Amino acid sequence: MLERALLYGVIFVFGTCVGSFLNVCIYRIPKGLSVVHPRSMCPSCGNLIRFYDNIPILSFFLLKRRCRFCKIVISSRYPLVEFLAGLLAFSITVRYGVSLYGLVLFTFVSALLTIVFIDIDHQVIPDTITLPGIVLGLAVSALVPEMQVINSLIGIASGGGILLSIALVYHALTKKEGMGGGDIKLLAMIGAVIGWKGVLFTVFIASVTGSLVGILVMLRSQKGLQTPLPFGPFLSIGAMAYVHLGNEMISWYFQVTS
Repeated sequence: MLERALLYGVIFVFGTCVGSFLNVCIYRIPKGLSVVHPRSMCPSCGNLIRFYDNIPILSFFLLKRRCRFCKIVISSRYPLVEFLAGLLAFSITVRYGVSLYGLVLFTFVSALLTIVFIDIDHQVIPDTITLPGIVLGLAVSALVPEMQVINSLIGIASGGGILLSIALVYHALTKKEGMGGGDIKLLAMIGAVIGWKGVLFTVFIASVTGSLVGILVMLRSQKGLQTPLPFGPFLSIGAMAYVHLGNEMISWYFQVTS
């Protein structure tokens, strides 16, 4: 019991460290900056952040939410992303154990977490994440027993095809773009990792949650139906839900409807 608790603690800390790197990606990728050089710095004053001021979650509170140099308030998003990454590392380890498949899935959900916040901020899903994700997802499917190449291929085709079809039909009816190319590539990446069943589950969950949130946003916004709402975060949440509970929810659905 103690050894297991220690393992989970180490996994959580590891996840928060990954989350610290994800914060760098969220800030730099949309700006076209390198995510490895230079070292982390304050976006306000430009001073390099000392290593002891860059401890995930803890440093945020030790510094009382302010930069050591310019005293600007640090966004609470930084510890939030670190905590979420730690929580995802923990939950995936609980479900899949310390395994190659678990590592693949944690890498996958880390990419999704990055996409969520970039899409919220900039209404764009970077090709630098999705396109390599499609290729790597397909390549890894040949190495991991829990994944299958044919399932990954069908997932890519169905993931990209579903949203592409919706986008083409919407454009034909309205002459407007309703589904961005980034969403199409994101769902193809999702299909590459969790297959066609994961794609269908993701689209369903994303549609339901997106509709509910969209209604709430429209009711509170003066723009009404013209209120822009990125779809990438909902696709990402749907895929994360499948990784954690997808098979159980699908089995429950068929039991209820049979």
